[in-house]
Amino acid sequence: MTDTKQKILDAAEKLFGEKGYAVTSLRHIISDAGVNLAAIHYHFGSKQGLLDQVIMRKAGPVNERRLELLDQFEAEAGSDPVSIEKILVAFILPAALLREKHPEFAKLMGRVYSERLMPEIIRRNFQPVTARFLAALRRALPDFSAKELAWKTHFALGAMAHALTAQPELNDSGPAEPPMAMATRLVAFLSNGFRAPATREKEIEVK
Repeated sequence: MTDTKQKILDAAEKLFGEKGYAVTSLRHIISDAGVNLAAIHYHFGSKQGLLDQVIMRKAGPVNERRLELLDQFEAEAGSDPVSIEKILVAFILPAALLREKHPEFAKLMGRVYSERLMPEIIRRNFQPVTARFLAALRRALPDFSAKELAWKTHFALGAMAHALTAQPELNDSGPAEPPMAMATRLVAFLSNGFRAPATREKEIEVK
């Protein structure tokens, strides 16, 4: 990677995380990186292309590790489905470890999630990983309809995004839990949610 491209990626990651994607202009980024506007168009094509590369610079290795873990668990399971817990471990743990190593990236992803950019980013960059994990979930939970599983997955991704980008307000002032502890809590919470009975198609009644 060229030094100019590295400078642009570093500046964009910092500014997108601090100010948000919508507020940060390309001129903000070139000023911080000390490059000219032509360099961004040359290396990334557009602001959207820059955001994609900022995210995939760190999310790419995370996705590779996710697939490695899922491959391992599927090989261990043989002809049986992989358990919900192991599917969640494969998906959550690499992201939790990244959060510990690069907290500034977690801040960026929190901004991206709050600005509702994640659906398009997932569509453009995460399809192979998404397809593999959805297939594993369908095998693990064959009794749920596609609609029910889609809602469960939607809720799970929301809970995961929040857990990875924000700390809970606890009464004690001890240090933050290590990523393995957080991932363990999240896996336990989400696995129960995935196994919960299918939702009845009826609105909640308020009396």
